[in-house]
Amino acid sequence: MLLLAFVSCAAVAQRKPPVMEPIPEPPPPPEPGVEQPEVRIERPAEGDKIEEIREGGRVVMLKVTPKNGKPYYLVDTSGAGQWQRRETLDDGIRVPMWPILIFD
Repeated sequence: MLLLAFVSCAAVAQRKPPVMEPIPEPPPPPEPGVEQPEVRIERPAEGDKIEEIREGGRVVMLKVTPKNGKPYYLVDTSGAGQWQRRETLDDGIRVPMWPILIFD
């Protein structure tokens, strides 16, 4: 039995390795820095101003500045085309910030 184990190990050791092909060159790395959203400004015929804010080629927010009136925002929070109108970008959430314990 021991002889059979030595013979099988010798047979495995004599096999030639498969032919290896070179690995293709990886794509160039992205330029350093934070990816900034793309902003496009349009002026409709009525005099309103619409700014598109894009991330990854997808419109995620519109800022509408009417000729007469206050600006407002249309925000697509889920990415499914469900636009929500907001008067400001402040969501009203305030995180409590007070010390619990101070070490000397």
